[in-house]
Parts: sequence; structure tokens; C-alpha cells
Amino acid sequence: MAKTTVSLIKADIGSLAGHIVVPPPLFNIANEKLEDAKRSGVINSFLVFNAGDDLELLMTHDRGENSPEVHGLAWETFKAAADKAKKLKLYGAGQDLLKDAFSGNVRGMGPGVAEMEFKERGSDPIVVFAADKTEPAAFNYMLYKVFADPFNTAGLVIDPKMSGGFEFEVLDALQNKTVRLKTPEESYHLIALIGTTERYMVSKIWRAEDKEIAAASSTTKLSLIAGQYVGKDDPVCLVRSQSGFPAMGEITMPFLHSYLVAGWMRGSHWGPFMPVGLKDSKCTVFDGPPRIVALGIQISNGMIASDDEGHPMFADIFADPAFDMARREALELAAALRRMGEFEPARLGPEAMEYTTLPLVLKKLEARFKEA
Repeated sequence: MAKTTVSLIKADIGSLAGHIVVPPPLFNIANEKLEDAKRSGVINSFLVFNAGDDLELLMTHDRGENSPEVHGLAWETFKAAADKAKKLKLYGAGQDLLKDAFSGNVRGMGPGVAEMEFKERGSDPIVVFAADKTEPAAFNYMLYKVFADPFNTAGLVIDPKMSGGFEFEVLDALQNKTVRLKTPEESYHLIALIGTTERYMVSKIWRAEDKEIAAASSTTKLSLIAGQYVGKDDPVCLVRSQSGFPAMGEITMPFLHSYLVAGWMRGSHWGPFMPVGLKDSKCTVFDGPPRIVALGIQISNGMIASDDEGHPMFADIFADPAFDMARREALELAAALRRMGEFEPARLGPEAMEYTTLPLVLKKLEARFKEA
């Protein structure tokens, strides 16, 4: 049986009233472009949605990861939407399109990418995560809990297909190098790395016993591409579920509570990760708090399973009131952090701030410093 590829590619190409939400005209362009590509056979199925001010393109196809045709489709879609955003004078129009010429792959050009290729099982559920106002390492804690913490994931203890553990690929964003670590044997080494979220991030996860792909997340660091602050990275992540992988409820369990991630206002602050349904995926208070949406889908014969009218079906997971406590905690944490103003630890540390606009302010003071 041929393999199926699931590609999730996102970009901030313009938003309504600041960094709040993607407006309908941009959705319309994306849907038209992807519908044309579906008719021509470039992709098998698609779903367009948003996480805050980021336009998300979820596509299935049989062309494998890093396909020039699929990445080219995403690039042209983002460019067309950015052109419309510029005509409407939307905020941040084309913000994530950092390069001019497409070179066969959008990696390193601004958009974030999470992809996985696999042979379909009898039933293949996937959780599609998309975040706004944060960085790729925001998924580190979640992915560790889901794939390495038996207090979160009962399957690590009682499912023989999972008890052999998982392999994590970790990217060192500063050195552009990766390392693979196996859990549970190397759990402490794994935490030693991914606990430093400023530098290390989980990029892929495989089931250890058969190297079957389990999860993939984007690792785009816009500041490292541009050499300066040009916006938040706003990562995406795909996680396979059930039948030898963590159950749907184990994947969502880390969001029973909120936790802190880097980003928020001007990419310069710690903020609480707030799980929300699609209707609440808009960032308002201090450009946040950082939001994350989760869509549950089924892959069926190379496509996103659809209803009788051909519309892709999905479960808007975080719309569930079961996550109300996390949302309440997020707002309480947001209020506590904002009382700190621009004092650490509410503001990020000096290394992270090097890529923001703060150095431009400090440069004005350089000549005024005298020997103590």
C-alpha cells in the first residue's frame, strides 16, 4: 500500500486589527488555491484554518515529505494571500515570507512546517496542533509528557506496543544539529536538553521498537533566519494517536493545566499557553495570551475523512469545557506576570532578547556608560 503524507504548513501573512485573527478574504484565497490543487491532483484533501493571526494549510498527498509541488503550492498560496493582505492594508502583510524566490522547499523561508509520511493503519487518528504567539519549543513540555511520562500516558506502562519507549529527535537551533535520544533510558538527558527551550526543540518522535513515525513539529526560528526579530514563530505539530501510540485523551492530558511558554507580546515575554477552540483563536490581551488549538482528524485512504458532502471532518478538541480550568489558570498566570511589567522573569532573559528590538534601545545608552 502506498504511503500517505500529511503536511501542515503555516504562515503569518496578514491579520485584522493588529496581531489578532486571520480575516475571511485570506481564507477564501487559500481555499480556492487548494481546491484547484486538489482537482489537478497535487494534493488529495485539505483543511484551511487559523491559529490566531496564522493561516494554517493542512494537506494530504502521496508525494512524500519536502515535496517541491506541495511546498510550492503552499508558497504560492501564502503569496497570493499576502498580496490581498497588502491591498487591504492588513497588519503584518507577508510577515513570514522572508525570502523572495521559492527554491523547492519552504523550510528556511519563513513558513513553519510539520510533515509525516506513513502507511495507514486500519484507523489513523491524528491530532493537529497549531499555536500562536510562541516559539517551536513550546511543544517540548507537551511532547515529553505525552511520549515519556507514565504519569500522563498510561499506555507507556500497560500497552505492550508502547512499553519499549520512543525515540526523540532534538534540534539544536543555534548549531543546526540534531541528536536522537531514547526514552525511558535517556529521559534525564532528554530533559537536560529540551528543558532549555531557548535553544533545543523536539522535531520528530518515533516508536522505538519499529521506528514508526509518531509525531512531527515545526522548528522554524524566524529570528535566526532573519538575524533580527521579525515576529513570533507560531509552531505547528502533528501527533498520531491510538493503536500503539498514545490515546487521544493522553495526547490532550498535558493541557488539563496551563504552562508557560516564551513569546507573547513582541516575542519578548513569558506567557501562559491557553488551549482554545477555533472560535476563540484570536489573540487580544497583551497580544495573547499565547493560544493553541487542537483538531482531531482521521486519515482515510490518503485523505482527511469527510462527511457525505465532501467536507473534511474534525473534532475541535479544545472547545470542550474540560479545558476551562486550564483557561482560568492561564488568565490568572497572565495577570500575575503582567503585574511584573518589564522586569524579569516576566520578560525573557538577555540571550533571547538579543533578537528583539531591545538592543536598539540599549545602543543609544552605550556612550553614556562610564568606568565604575
